Amino acid sequence: MEEKLKIKLSIADRVYPLTIDPKQEEGLRKAAKNIEILAKKFEQNYAVRDKQDVLAMCALQFASKIEQGGIDRSEGTKAALERLKALNELVHSKLGE
Repeated sequence: MEEKLKIKLSIADRVYPLTIDPKQEEGLRKAAKNIEILAKKFEQNYAVRDKQDVLAMCALQFASKIEQGGIDRSEGTKAALERLKALNELVHSKLGE
């Protein structure tokens, strides 16, 4: 069993101590960095000063990307199934001749 790793992440001028699996470290650090970058953009572009509002906007941005990705994959899956059905019908019609 791997030892847990203690790290500190800074998000919106607050430090969050975490105890994690070592394999999670890179992903968590990248996520924290992306939140910081997006938060700074929101603060600069929208003159938002309240950190809670900025973090809520970041959460919405990231969550909407995840949801839209799921919608896009679902639509792609539906289109692929329709093409497979059409191919299946074509194969069956040719084999039935």
